[in-house]
Amino acid sequence: MESRINDISLLVAEDEKELLEYISEYLHLFFVKVYSAQNGEEAYKIYKDKKPDIIITDINMPSLDGLSLISKIREEDKETRIVIMSAHSEEEKLLKAVELHLETYLIKPINVEKLKDILFKSVFELRKTQKRVYLDDDVYWDKIGEKLYRNKEEIPLKTKERLCMRLLCENLSKPVSAQTIFYTIHPNNQEMKFSSDSVTSLIKRLRSKLPKGVLRNVYGAGYVIYER
Repeated sequence: MESRINDISLLVAEDEKELLEYISEYLHLFFVKVYSAQNGEEAYKIYKDKKPDIIITDINMPSLDGLSLISKIREEDKETRIVIMSAHSEEEKLLKAVELHLETYLIKPINVEKLKDILFKSVFELRKTQKRVYLDDDVYWDKIGEKLYRNKEEIPLKTKERLCMRLLCENLSKPVSAQTIFYTIHPNNQEMKFSSDSVTSLIKRLRSKLPKGVLRNVYGAGYVIYER
């Protein structure tokens, strides 16, 4: 089985203990970070603390029902993706829920394969909007902050390594010549004599921080990064 998804976190809120455990255990097959709550108040506390990317919530729960939970979240957050679960008899509540910017809703009994498909689609869309270049399931280059991450932990890069990563990620799947890399990492020294050894050394250091096989040498053309 492929590596589990680590950069996208989920929160499952469901007051039926057996169903909550079943869904959570199933989702743990595909996601590393799956939080669970048995009522709305608990779910809201976890949301505030963990800031999950996707929330899956039952419409009827004690302490704070699903609609009230979503309403509280939507007061300050329009981005978190929310999937709601409900019974056929709760059509009126579903209509109200749709107004709260839901990803979708699922009718009980829950089809976990359908849920998985919905979540994987959301993962794909989230990754595209987050301006990230995925080099592996848990390693990505943040194009906005110009930083490299593994499991959401920053991988320290020196200035020249960062400049090289930015250049290569701006030219995904396209070889970049050693000369272009050299003068990119020396932006204020355009009259410096080109040194292939310095580029080779830089690429070696950078490779040690990246997943195997991501940064490749294309004979006669230069170096290239391929997105996962």
